[in-house]
Amino acid sequence: METPPVSTTGEKDTSQPQQQWEKNLRENLESVTQIRQQPRDPPTETLELGVNPDPASQILENTQGTEKLVAELEGDSHKSHGSTSQMPEALQASDLWYCPDGSFVKKIIIRGHGLDKPKLGSCCRVQALGFPFGSGPPEGWTELTMGVGPWREETWGELIEKCLESMCQGEEAELQLPGHSGPPVRLTLASFTQGRDSWELETSEKEALAREERARGTELFRAGNAEGAARCYGRALRLLLTLPPPGPPERTVLHANLAACQLLLGQPQLAAQSCDRVLEREPGHLKALYRRGVAQAALGNLEKATADLKKVLAIDPKNRAAQEELGKVVIQGKKQDAGLAQGLRKMFG
Repeated sequence: METPPVSTTGEKDTSQPQQQWEKNLRENLESVTQIRQQPRDPPTETLELGVNPDPASQILENTQGTEKLVAELEGDSHKSHGSTSQMPEALQASDLWYCPDGSFVKKIIIRGHGLDKPKLGSCCRVQALGFPFGSGPPEGWTELTMGVGPWREETWGELIEKCLESMCQGEEAELQLPGHSGPPVRLTLASFTQGRDSWELETSEKEALAREERARGTELFRAGNAEGAARCYGRALRLLLTLPPPGPPERTVLHANLAACQLLLGQPQLAAQSCDRVLEREPGHLKALYRRGVAQAALGNLEKATADLKKVLAIDPKNRAAQEELGKVVIQGKKQDAGLAQGLRKMFG
């Protein structure tokens, strides 16, 4: 018959369960400590698999490099700001907002309050820092009214307005601009008054606002500011596009004017599309036909350019601009044909 284990003093060991429990506790504590210590010294295998290294070493290794736009923003969220007990939350997908037109990416630094956002007519108290353009917003805190005022015609105006439309009261954000290698632009929205969505406006109100934008756009165009004029025409069109079809006739004029701006800005593809909108409503619109012909020539679509310019001359045979442009297209076509012939001779000669 087996005898129970005894202690070294020869007495029966009644503390074995207590000792076993203490041993298990020590082992568990050691395991937890090892788990917590592992990220401090990541193995080289994790780097080869593409797992992010320790944030501190990553900062040292990449001080001379330039990360991609989104990688920079997402990487910032992993940087340490103190002890592990004070580590902020990891950046969530909802903390990044990509402007639909690709002009910037917004990263929320401080979340705002509530769900409401500035709308048309909202008076916003904002502070903007770090703009790379020659002239940015006024220094310090300033008030900007959404959809109203000459500030929207500045280089930075449209960018700020787009961002404010996505912000809540009290929010602070960084904006990463494509091609800008300096520190991110920082924008803070302290407060704003209640505004209205475009669908809340009456038809007459939308048309009145669109007329104001069109008039201001024409002033800017005549002053040589094609970029500012294009923004005004674009805003006017966005207001009118919310009206039921067929919409007011001003849409045709706005698309034609926008095409003229886009040609001056070196955007022939967009100009051709704007002219398409005009010609869908008015197939014989001379300015749209001419501008689309110029745009197609710039895109190298010489046959389409010739067709449009000939339509202009069929309606207005004395149109000097169309005559000159058609002459350029003919010369360009001959050069293309000569280049093609030379290439064929080399190939088969």
